Amino acid sequence: MHTLSLVWEDLWKITVASLILGAGLPALFAVGIRSLAYGTGGDAEEHGAGIAPAPHPIGRALAGLCFAIVLLVVGLGIVLIVASGFGQELSFDSIYPTIQDK
Repeated sequence: MHTLSLVWEDLWKITVASLILGAGLPALFAVGIRSLAYGTGGDAEEHGAGIAPAPHPIGRALAGLCFAIVLLVVGLGIVLIVASGFGQELSFDSIYPTIQDK
């Protein structure tokens, strides 16, 4: 019975990680694209000739934050792959990730 509880615990961790990395990053990128469109004044409504919607600075800031998070996670993934190829590991023990020997 103890083995079954360990399996369910590991399965839960895998499910959360796959939702965050598998569906979460593309969703965050899509939110960034939508925020960028909102930040430049774009929307789904049609406007008259010569009438442009006003840009929204909060949309551009939110888009920058979304893109920065996506780039950070992609960069950490690349570092993880390269570090494991050199026989090292990526550690999150300190404030920022570090590469350590196994």
